[in-house]
Amino acid sequence: MVIRVPFHTPGPDVEMFISERLPWIEKKLAEKERSIKEARKAFVSGEEFLYLGEGYPLEIEEGEEKEGSLTLAFGKFILGKGYAARARDLFIAWYKREAKEKLSERLSFYSERLRLSPNGMRITSARSRWGSCSGDNRLAFSWRIIMASLNVIDYILIHELAHIREKNHSKRFWSLVESVMPDYRMRRLWLKRNGHRLNL
Repeated sequence: MVIRVPFHTPGPDVEMFISERLPWIEKKLAEKERSIKEARKAFVSGEEFLYLGEGYPLEIEEGEEKEGSLTLAFGKFILGKGYAARARDLFIAWYKREAKEKLSERLSFYSERLRLSPNGMRITSARSRWGSCSGDNRLAFSWRIIMASLNVIDYILIHELAHIREKNHSKRFWSLVESVMPDYRMRRLWLKRNGHRLNL
């Protein structure tokens, strides 16, 4: 955890601030550690993986004839046993492909609706930043958001599109987001509370 204070703050004041809030700091660190542990995957049969807000169990199939890359079919993720050691990499590649396809479609829809055109879109492996908008209006999104529901994905897309016009989080920025998504606060709250689940 990083605690930022004004440059000229005396050391004793910083120490007092930390000691007074130590229980709260320890609680937050414990919550974060627990969230990370909960999010780790073992990649075993029966374990659930998110896609577009729904959970699908993983089935690792036995037998040479069933060896194959990761697929989602019949309400489950299917992986040949011989590929189990590479499961995490295969899941990431699969999620990235899906994210590129689905996000491109929805970004196009909302770009027209907002009349804002990004200078391209790319999929990243960012862990804590769901999306970003560069100074030259290039958008980037973490592949992890494809695990969330379309409601949450749409909020992230609209949020970054709005930054093309407003490069900050001013009142004008949030008004623009709200004009397209009146319930954006609920979707943002879900992301704050459940974002740790969008991980492998």
